[in-house]
Amino acid sequence: MNRRVLGLPLTWGKLLVHLGLAAIVIVWTVPTLGLFVSSLRDKDQLITSGWWTALTASEQTAAGRLLGRDAEATDDGRFVLRGDLLEAENRRIVAFGLDQTDLRAHAPGDAVELGGLTFTLFEDGTYEATSPTPIAEDYRERVFYVEAIPPTFTLANYREVLRSEGIDRAFINTFTVTIPATVIPILIAAFAAYAFAWMKFPGRQLFFAIVVGLLVVPLQMSLIPLLRMYNDIGAAFGVPSKTYLGIWLAHTAFGLPLAVYLLRNYIGGLPRDIIESAQLDGASHFDVFTRLVLPLSVPALASFAIFQFLWVWNDLLVALVFLGKGEDQIVLTSKLREMLGSRGDNWEILTSSAFVSILVPLMVFFALQRYFVRGLLAGSVKGG
Repeated sequence: MNRRVLGLPLTWGKLLVHLGLAAIVIVWTVPTLGLFVSSLRDKDQLITSGWWTALTASEQTAAGRLLGRDAEATDDGRFVLRGDLLEAENRRIVAFGLDQTDLRAHAPGDAVELGGLTFTLFEDGTYEATSPTPIAEDYRERVFYVEAIPPTFTLANYREVLRSEGIDRAFINTFTVTIPATVIPILIAAFAAYAFAWMKFPGRQLFFAIVVGLLVVPLQMSLIPLLRMYNDIGAAFGVPSKTYLGIWLAHTAFGLPLAVYLLRNYIGGLPRDIIESAQLDGASHFDVFTRLVLPLSVPALASFAIFQFLWVWNDLLVALVFLGKGEDQIVLTSKLREMLGSRGDNWEILTSSAFVSILVPLMVFFALQRYFVRGLLAGSVKGG
């Protein structure tokens, strides 16, 4: 594995690592790209073809009736009907047929017999039906055809989602849930991590072991008991059961064990000399925490903030339990779930809505990703 690959400045081991990373990037990137492309496509094309054909013309079948006798005209002694089957100018006829079971029987420009008339359908959708005798009064023949639609990209899907589907309100509600549910556990966990790392009190290791043990508590099993306890306490103080306060506390409770564990490992690995020098100069634990530990712990805080933000933003289960379904409380994931039920066949709405929902997590991740790996690696190798 340490031998160099012929023609490349890499060993076989590094080449396999690079290929593995490339495969992971492709697996994560391709679905996101497909979602983004689909959200920008015309809804008719989105139904008839996949996103990977977005840059090529798509085909769809349709049918149309010829004009009746009211549109009849004479030309060189013949009786003629002229019209246009295509509603849009940018489309063209690929093939047509007189029976829906054989839509590609004729090519554009072919002259065929149709209801006693000589019928010709051209590529641009115009047609001509001629007869040496007057056309029958009830003449309204039907023609089936295959039309090619050029690639069409539009922002109309996003405008419809943001203006008329209530996503804008759900977007604001999700921010209302996510920001406090990210900030609160970080603040509590930072104080707790400092205490477990640098303060001496009875049962410190036992309490830390209990906190770490809470990592294995299943979210699904603890939700209902937690909700009942919250309802009982809320009833005692006259607080409604479905409030933002409830979901903030729930997300804080479920996020705290991991936050305390990560931050304690990081803060405990800070140089002891710095902490002790500050204490010798008269600094209290609060001063050391706010002036030394917090600035030095930015990578670890940022890495956990990404975890917590993504989890809360994408959460559906906790939101269903602790929030109502009214417009003032419904979050983005719940809204998308409702749309899957009511508009499951409107792929243009679903894809644009889904991309709107992942846009904010992507922005947060790319804004803080430089701290992400640094904070996780530091927390994993340093011990308190």
